[in-house]
Amino acid sequence: MKADAILIVDDEALIRETLRLDLVDQGFTVDTVASGEEALGVLARGYDLVITDLLMAGMNGLEVLRRVKEHDPQPAVFILTGHRQLEAAIGALRLGADDYLIKPYEHAEMISRVASCLQERASRRAGRKAAAPIHCICSECKKMRAPETDATSTPQWVTIESFLHMVLGCELSHGICPHCYQNKMAELNEMINRGQLFRRS
Repeated sequence: MKADAILIVDDEALIRETLRLDLVDQGFTVDTVASGEEALGVLARGYDLVITDLLMAGMNGLEVLRRVKEHDPQPAVFILTGHRQLEAAIGALRLGADDYLIKPYEHAEMISRVASCLQERASRRAGRKAAAPIHCICSECKKMRAPETDATSTPQWVTIESFLHMVLGCELSHGICPHCYQNKMAELNEMINRGQLFRRS
């Protein structure tokens, strides 16, 4: 069976080589380039996954994403980013990126997410939808079972916000949607009319 081919695009030599060795150890065929411009020159070789840094001199990762998808919509694209560029990485998902990874990455997480990304791509090409993971949520308190760090760890139950932070690495802010706002205002007006909030003199 042919190994999945991966292209790494990063202007930092240490990142390129470390990531290349990690992926080669997993049996992948890996090429590396130091810029987005170089990446465009080798796309014709045919890659299953392109892993690109977000911030690079010259062509940045978002432009690499756009150009890769223009050349061929089939390859998966993975964005590498630092903590400070997290919002831009999430924006890249809306532009068609398949996933992102925060540097410095953890080896096990990187391997897992790359494997999942390639598996989903293979499922799409086969014309079937990849099975979505099932997460456990308490029907009473609405807490979710956190991902286990190892087989012997005690299961932890965390808030939905904490779970999303652990799994996606994103930060959440709280607000109120228009529907809930209208309902809340109607409830407050009803309480005022009944004199429950402000007593009329």
